[in-house]
Amino acid sequence: MSEHAQKLLAERRKLIKFAGASLVLLVSPIGRAAVDRNPSILAVRVWPAADYTRVTIECSSSLKYSHFTIKNPDRLVVDLEGIEFSSVLESLSNKIAPDDPNIKLLRAGRFKPGVVRLVMELKNEVKPQVFELPPVGEYGHRLVLDVYPLEAPDPLLQLLAKNEAQAGNTPSLDEKAPEQNTEIKPEKPRQGKPIVDRLVTITLDPGHGGEDPGAVGRGGSYEKNVTLAVARRLKAKIDAEPNMRAVLTRDTDFFVPLHVRVQKARRIKSDLFVSIHADAFTQTDANGSSVFALSESGASSSAARYLAQKENAADLVGGVNIAVKDPMLAKTLLDLSQTATISDSLKLGKAVLGEIGGINRLHKGSVEQAGFAVLKAPDIPSILIETAFISNPEEERRLNDEAYQDKMAEAILSGMKKYFAKNPPLAKSTLAKLD
Repeated sequence: MSEHAQKLLAERRKLIKFAGASLVLLVSPIGRAAVDRNPSILAVRVWPAADYTRVTIECSSSLKYSHFTIKNPDRLVVDLEGIEFSSVLESLSNKIAPDDPNIKLLRAGRFKPGVVRLVMELKNEVKPQVFELPPVGEYGHRLVLDVYPLEAPDPLLQLLAKNEAQAGNTPSLDEKAPEQNTEIKPEKPRQGKPIVDRLVTITLDPGHGGEDPGAVGRGGSYEKNVTLAVARRLKAKIDAEPNMRAVLTRDTDFFVPLHVRVQKARRIKSDLFVSIHADAFTQTDANGSSVFALSESGASSSAARYLAQKENAADLVGGVNIAVKDPMLAKTLLDLSQTATISDSLKLGKAVLGEIGGINRLHKGSVEQAGFAVLKAPDIPSILIETAFISNPEEERRLNDEAYQDKMAEAILSGMKKYFAKNPPLAKSTLAKLD
């Protein structure tokens, strides 16, 4: 082969190689873009509660959607564009429980080419909120459908109704039976002098819930389930005490934004606020119980700062509609006149920590402090209890053990009583302050 022919062959090979590379560069992005333009539905979840019912539609990418309401009967209609009807959407109708407080039926179908329509039949007129959440944690893109009753449940009226029902030995209408694996039998009211001279109200806050599972143990336990189980047991024990009553920020598995937890406590003018959690760490040998209070300045340790940041991120995972402006949020969470309240919180935390130390190793022997959003009620002594490390296999087993849950609840109650014995609650009006 001549030198000229060899040069021509070499040039041809370069052209073929370049063309092939160009073909790959041109075809691959176009193919990916075509996939991205057609999002798929990954999962649908429903979280019913008296406060509101949430339907979450998880997608592979952002959805284009529109929604409107119809009366007689009341319905919420949501159109999803650019997706195909699938078995996941077809299963929607099976996800609505008969006792859902807000939704009667939910169905989906192909409305027209490229559009799937969801129709939600409602039990009553509602205030719907439809919004998107960006990917976070284990979740992809989420479209959230929240339906709030026009008349939101009033925690003060519910509390009064419960008191009247208990006085008449009649179960209150909104009292829900605990799950079978967390059955609680309240003790009979104890005889003797009450620990306090007036009726005190304690808000118990089971951490996480709904879309926000909290920490997940190696054995698959969800923090949100453990915290609710302990809180239910603690509530039963408090309610059995003379002159004491407890209210839960959530009594089922649904998401409550952090500032709403604080507002619920303030609405009924609680004397104490106790948030219950189960810690997690990257190393499985971390263990022990902890108690935290609010700090107006810096955290007491890098671990406390890390934990506060993680707990404060619950709103991102659980999903807050940032388009809704809450006028109470700034007032409740940014009130800095909390020196006296923080002092009382530290006293309460010390009393509770001392009692918890009798049933479990303490991760640290003193109450720690950091900027926990859920502890920022300016007028209620507030603590956050990390009952144990759910990331530790041995402590995860204990957290799921009913006997340990009961001991933990008893220890927390004992700490509260010791706090009240040294710090009697001030007299308050019989009606809660309206914010």
